[in-house]
Amino acid sequence: MGGATVSNGKSERRVTRDGFEVLDSCHRQMLTTLDTLAALVGRLEAQGADDAARAMAGEVLAFFSTTAREHHEDEERHVFPKALASADPEVVQAALRLQQDHDWIEEDWMELSAHLEALAAGQSWWDPALLREGSEVFIALLHDHVALEEGCIYPEARARMKLADRQTMGREMAARRRAHRAAG
Repeated sequence: MGGATVSNGKSERRVTRDGFEVLDSCHRQMLTTLDTLAALVGRLEAQGADDAARAMAGEVLAFFSTTAREHHEDEERHVFPKALASADPEVVQAALRLQQDHDWIEEDWMELSAHLEALAAGQSWWDPALLREGSEVFIALLHDHVALEEGCIYPEARARMKLADRQTMGREMAARRRAHRAAG
């Protein structure tokens, strides 16, 4: 996640990715995983809690319990402080809203994740109505959240950072992910 190895035939060197490339990639994964969550709800209504539905629930759980949380931590550390330092009050307000969104996203996820865990484990106590309604709210919130970040906050933060700073950000993000995985 932090970079790629490049060979020129004589030697190899590690190329560090711009941290925003990692964040953008995570947004694409997030949108794909939200599509999986929506498809899961549809599948549950059409076919019930079959093996495919349990696998989909596990996929959604894995992403939003780890990668999405790491992504939000990265934004809180590296992106939002740059946006909050903006002279543009609309950018500052957007950054404050996105910070609040992170709290709402986490709260919504805590409610949804318990039902997805039960579903993924083959248990029957999960609530289909709560899963459907909670998923709709969660999906809508995250779509709006990603759009605001990509349309307002990321451009502002990118403009305030040199490439070397964005690469340092990428290295720090990769190191934190490695540490989380080693601890887990």
